[in-house]
Amino acid sequence: MKKNNLRKYHSFLKFKRDFTRYSIRKARSYEIILHWLKNRMNRTQFLILSGILVGITSGLAGVALKYLVHHIHYFITSKIHFEYQILFYIVFPFMGIVLTTFIVITFFKGQSRKGIGAILYEIAQNSSIVSPVKMYSQVIQSAVTVGLGGSAGLESPIAVTGAAIGSNFAQTYKLNYKERTLLLAAGATAGIASAFNAPIAGIMFAFEILLTGVVFTDFIPLVVAAVCGSLVSKVILQEDALFRFHAREPFNYLNTLYYIVLGLLTAFYARYFLLITQKVEHWFQWMKLSKMHRAMVGGALLSILCVLLPPLFGEGYDAIKAFNNGQTSAILHNSFFRYFDVKEWTVIVFLGLICVLKAFATPITLFGGGNGGNFAPSLFAGGTLGYLFALLCKLVGFEGVPETNLVLAGMAGVMSGVLYAPLTAIFLIAESSFGYDLFIPLMIVSVISYLVAKRFSPISPDLRKLADEGKIFTRAHDKNLLSLLHVRDLIDSQAQRIATDASLRILLELIKTGNKNIFAVVDETGRLSGVLTLDDIRPVLFAPDPDAIKITTLMKVPPTLIHIDDNMLQAVKAFDETGAWQLPVIDKDEQFIGFISKSNILLSYRKLMQAYSE
Repeated sequence: MKKNNLRKYHSFLKFKRDFTRYSIRKARSYEIILHWLKNRMNRTQFLILSGILVGITSGLAGVALKYLVHHIHYFITSKIHFEYQILFYIVFPFMGIVLTTFIVITFFKGQSRKGIGAILYEIAQNSSIVSPVKMYSQVIQSAVTVGLGGSAGLESPIAVTGAAIGSNFAQTYKLNYKERTLLLAAGATAGIASAFNAPIAGIMFAFEILLTGVVFTDFIPLVVAAVCGSLVSKVILQEDALFRFHAREPFNYLNTLYYIVLGLLTAFYARYFLLITQKVEHWFQWMKLSKMHRAMVGGALLSILCVLLPPLFGEGYDAIKAFNNGQTSAILHNSFFRYFDVKEWTVIVFLGLICVLKAFATPITLFGGGNGGNFAPSLFAGGTLGYLFALLCKLVGFEGVPETNLVLAGMAGVMSGVLYAPLTAIFLIAESSFGYDLFIPLMIVSVISYLVAKRFSPISPDLRKLADEGKIFTRAHDKNLLSLLHVRDLIDSQAQRIATDASLRILLELIKTGNKNIFAVVDETGRLSGVLTLDDIRPVLFAPDPDAIKITTLMKVPPTLIHIDDNMLQAVKAFDETGAWQLPVIDKDEQFIGFISKSNILLSYRKLMQAYSE
């Protein structure tokens, strides 16, 4: 009886094991098909197929996020009476930031790296390998933040999500670094294209921001991914959820002066926006609060701003559409300005406060613990600034002011100055407004804003810290490759050492048994006192009494020291300035670790160049 039961039990285990294997095979049957196709397609064909699949998937992720946030925001702002809206403006922005921080701490182990800088870091420092968690973590976090009123945009989280999708697709099918980077960019491109239904803007975003410093000959996967992402958005999303502007005026060359002045205004406003962002970031760091306490402070401040100026709630696209359609009174009606007579000065003060305080609301949202990006805030602030400029021109007495065009051009100008991406801004507004006839004013405003921004800082302040640390790529291709090398990986830790009280005889014994031509002279604590080379001891090599010659009389002070935490750009600069071929490396306690040689750096650099140019 026991044998029969045992036999039945083993049969059950075998059935369970076989069923599990079958389920896994069935669940991943699409991977088997794609592996089969990969083996039968050439490289270009498989990359195009990959671009289509990544584009559709990233587009669906972007659509899901936009759809979710749009309906949450619409319910809060449109279905509730004004008196109750005030309560919601107090509760929801606070709850959004706090809840996002709780989700990050609880479910994502406190990993809060976000934004475009996160993608650039993965490209430069992690061989374009993005954690699978980011395929959904950014969607969850940004949906909570922006859906509940965070004054940020969804486009950066959508781009990070798309990049993670593209990277993990490439990892699944064992693609190399360049192909992995291409599909990472394709995923981000599709995400941006789906967010705005603007495929060309998505492609420009990839080339201007993501692929800086990366040389590519294949770009067709980017194109097909952008088209797929845009088509998914157009098919699924409703018109009111899309970033669309139908009202505009034909371009008149007589209005060129308006656009030149607006270009300067958007340039200086973009600089103001970036400086305030840095100040708010430093303020949060200075407070040295825990993540949850910081979220509470940020949420409280954001709630106050949203109560005072409801257009600061969420992305703000609805407010810009209202400005563009001449529905300013409706926006004023939902704020405390409803208690004032709606006159020209009322509208101007209202718009001015929005421009000033938007620069505070966005960094408070992001550095307080929320998740989002600067895409939507820059567009919102630019549109508001353009509308304010148009009203001021009318108030002064100018006639024929192209009001709606100034709104659109202002959006492009501030976005160009904040993100350092003029082409992305130009094509985004042109595609979103069906305004290809506005290319000239868009180019005037965007280029002026970009050039002024570059005058203040060659690299976007948002990315400057990472660029200075060599953690992201810049347009200097040589420096990009050097930033991938690390001092600690190239140290010869088997360097031969000799004590400061040793004699020449001990050194000669080291030379006989070793194969080094440079020696570190260290004291009893392990600190470096000097260095010796074979050239230094050649004059006394055959001295009659080597015991009488002390090492300290022969050693030299090294021309410079390299610290183990220095980046490779600093190390190369040290070799160039000293002309040395080997330099000692010390740690933070000034303990000698080993030597690093110029020849080893050059060899590693050549290997990298070969690998990254395949």
